[in-house]
Amino acid sequence: MLLPLIFALAPVQSLRPTTDPDEMRKRRITPTVTVVQAASPAVVYIQTGATRPVGRDIFGRIVSREFGGAGSGVVIRKEGFIITNYHVVRNADRILVNFDKAFDETDYKATVVSFVEDEDLALLKIQGTRPFPTIPLGRSNDLMAGETVVAIGNPYGQTITVTQGIISGLHRNVPIPQGDGRVLEFPDLIQTDASINPGNSGGPLLNMNGELIGINTAINVQAQNIGWAIPVDRVRSVLENQLLSPETAPAWLGFEIEPGDHLCIARVVPGSPAAKAGLKPGDCIVAMAGEKVVNQDEYRAARVGLAPWSGTELQIERRGDTKKVELEPWDRDVGYLYEHLGLQVETRPARQGSWLYVKNVRADSPAARVGLETGDLIDALRPNLRGWRNLAVETPEQLVNLMSALPQGTQIEIEILRDLDKDTLYSPREERLSGTITLE
Repeated sequence: MLLPLIFALAPVQSLRPTTDPDEMRKRRITPTVTVVQAASPAVVYIQTGATRPVGRDIFGRIVSREFGGAGSGVVIRKEGFIITNYHVVRNADRILVNFDKAFDETDYKATVVSFVEDEDLALLKIQGTRPFPTIPLGRSNDLMAGETVVAIGNPYGQTITVTQGIISGLHRNVPIPQGDGRVLEFPDLIQTDASINPGNSGGPLLNMNGELIGINTAINVQAQNIGWAIPVDRVRSVLENQLLSPETAPAWLGFEIEPGDHLCIARVVPGSPAAKAGLKPGDCIVAMAGEKVVNQDEYRAARVGLAPWSGTELQIERRGDTKKVELEPWDRDVGYLYEHLGLQVETRPARQGSWLYVKNVRADSPAARVGLETGDLIDALRPNLRGWRNLAVETPEQLVNLMSALPQGTQIEIEILRDLDKDTLYSPREERLSGTITLE
């Protein structure tokens, strides 16, 4: 016997014809549109410029040429901190940042706060009178092959260009050529088929929650739709441990903060900007440059944004009382040498080349203990390590690069010339001295 079949049909949500403009617009707002609308105000167009000598004319005059480049970036903190690829801003004399004109028509000058070349990441800072829009940081340790992603950037100057694709692969180890001829090995990159073109470098790769999951960094020019992004977990680690570290900040204050969020000063370097401002161990920082700071994260952000040789106000708490102090930070390289060697140096011209001239020696410092004096000329250095030879240094930057490559406690043999007349760098009465200095 055939039994009657009864079909229970679920109600179908049909798209009924409508002329309501609001309803018609809502139907067009896909998840991708939602992601783009939320993220676009925080994506920036970066233009760089530099002037470089390229030769001489027939009269022997140096001929210079203007160079330029472009890329993308993303605002990660409301104070105006932007993350991008280091190769976008490498060797730039001028950096200009623009938002989409629909959100902000201002041209912002940007400075490089810090960078980690081997990670191809740089932190920029712009100044504004308002909090800047940001993109939230997501996670990259749970990404899935096939997951839909969105890339936003400025390829070939076409600002705020959106492409969509999927994650094609994970944990890719990719050698990427650099502009100076070197090749850097980048492990664990995200591979995507979302179209990435020159000018997208430094821009965000986003998941469908609108979270930053990577920084677009390179393409395979010999293939179609193969691009790579630095995973956001690595970006976050580099940001917290290096880019926002006081050691990489452009300004040096001369004090160290104790661990923890109470932000109390553990040590003040004698003769430093902090010492001259009257700061003491035990003082607790409660505001910096007009911004309240209540934890290490806020302190690092305020600290890294300070400019050298520009006075800033600190608000401190001392034994229950709150007071304001004025402090003028030094340049990072100047402070590094003063803290670790007890020296202030500058480049001075010589008969051939340049000398590193000692401007000041901190009392009871490694430099003072080896007998260095103001007016000495540093001729050569040699770390007392196997494989090192005598090195000539002519600039503070060269000396910093050498010192920062050596472990603490390294003994360095130093040779100097001392002007016995103390009146000219070209005195015929010079004395050659040598000694061993220990890096603190």
